[in-house]
Amino acid sequence: MITREIDGAVGVRRLPEAFCALSSLPVIDYVDRFALATDAVASPEQWARAMFGDVPSPAERFIWRGLLGIRLSRGRSPQTVAGWRIAERGEDWIRLEAASWFLTGNLLVEAADGRVSLGTFLRYDRWLGRWLWPPLSAVHRRLVPGMLREAEAKVRTAR
Repeated sequence: MITREIDGAVGVRRLPEAFCALSSLPVIDYVDRFALATDAVASPEQWARAMFGDVPSPAERFIWRGLLGIRLSRGRSPQTVAGWRIAERGEDWIRLEAASWFLTGNLLVEAADGRVSLGTFLRYDRWLGRWLWPPLSAVHRRLVPGMLREAEAKVRTAR
């Protein structure tokens, strides 16, 4: 396996309009996208499940439920990935949605043209989201590249 660089961008102005249009949020307060060049082939849903699993890990539960208060579905379901509802999909992308009382989020996984990417979109519904997410986003941005590489390894072993 070849270790490849991860491309990342943060902010609506730094990302393609077509990418941001895949979000269901009418207002985007935070967005990032990290992409990995890869020759591993899988559907967007398979990539999403490789990244997050069918149910959230203890660490994901701590972050999503504990810190962010996100309401996740319980148990395994073909309609969810790690508790996030599969809201919409296209040929080369899938959008997951979840919310808490103070923010609403989309996770967008794209798999096309020899790249897999993960986009995170947030809308702050209350002041707490605007206050809490910025320090957590720094941790998030450090974790996502490793998550993409781990997902690539899982996709390769699933062949």
